[in-house]
Amino acid sequence: MIAVLQRARKSLGRFGLILSAVGLAACEPIAVGGGGPSIDTAAPIPVALLVPGGSGQATDELLARSLENAARLAISDLDGVRIDLRVYKTAGQAGQASAQAQKAVADGAKIILGPVFAQEANAAGVAVASSGVNVLSFSNNTDIAGANVFVLGATFENTAARLVRHAARQGQRRVMIVHDRTASGEAGRAAIARAVANSGSTVAGTASYEFSQNGVAQAAPQIAAAARSSGADALFFTADTAGALPLITQLLRDQGITPATQRYLGLTRWDIPQATLGLPGVQGGWFALPDPTTFDRFQARYQQAFGEAPHPISGMAYDGIAAIGALAKSGNSGALTASALTQNAGFVGVSGIFRLRSDGTNERGLAVAEIRNNQVVVIDPAPRSFGGAGF
Repeated sequence: MIAVLQRARKSLGRFGLILSAVGLAACEPIAVGGGGPSIDTAAPIPVALLVPGGSGQATDELLARSLENAARLAISDLDGVRIDLRVYKTAGQAGQASAQAQKAVADGAKIILGPVFAQEANAAGVAVASSGVNVLSFSNNTDIAGANVFVLGATFENTAARLVRHAARQGQRRVMIVHDRTASGEAGRAAIARAVANSGSTVAGTASYEFSQNGVAQAAPQIAAAARSSGADALFFTADTAGALPLITQLLRDQGITPATQRYLGLTRWDIPQATLGLPGVQGGWFALPDPTTFDRFQARYQQAFGEAPHPISGMAYDGIAAIGALAKSGNSGALTASALTQNAGFVGVSGIFRLRSDGTNERGLAVAEIRNNQVVVIDPAPRSFGGAGF
């Protein structure tokens, strides 16, 4: 397995980005009513931020600090909207998340950002459902989405759809799914299958392996044989860089299945950690990532403000504040209702454009990149509006 490396720090520079541009929201009238409390946009808006601090784990404390920093950075960039940010520690536990969400609402919170983990987010949403307060969680687990819970994390569905559409435009319409026999692998398999069906492409076959080094090694020859016999022109992997991806891609290349014969597609980020880019097995593979232009500017601004690199998911806290600010700037008391949060035009955040859907999931504008000569090369830029290229 590959050790997780610290993300590369970007050079300093002015941000010049985001909250003046989140006005995709301003392109469309904001609906009033339905699923959310009324707010006074002339006063500071009480926003609760639920972070995994208090667990005693250094990784949780780092994440908690990074999320809070990103939220406060977003607040400082708001124009004409005041946010009263209140931070609550969940220790990464569902029970504590439930209690803290209830406390936040009792303290006057009109919306909740976080928590991070799926069980926490589900518990927080259930705890405050009767109050009508919406929860913008940092999870990417669509199983918890719905009612008053939205997920801000990049979802398998979003990534799969982006890559399948791009592959289809390049003439690669017969997709073979290669997945781990794990809960995450099965969820990824299902997301890829839906994306293929929705695009008009074809699932040429499905292959799996036991999630172990021996399991991958034993399955690789059979997967290679199936890829050849199926007529697949693309192999879509659910594996991630900390799991089976390095081994399965290398073993398939050893079996003569390469991106030159069947394009490799990845459901996860193949550029984290950066050491992955040097692996022979992933050369020529495609994966999706947030808009590098906007995210690089966020990293530089965060580094400048706090003297350290942001956690990879901290941008979601910025995005949540960005959306709240863009909606509240209209002066509409219904700015935080479900109908307002899910307005179709969407928002611009640190990872590019995004919008929340009525089922609690999200849609993000992603770029498609290829690993070429140990480098990330964007081959299809992230879309800058919904309904354009990339959707």
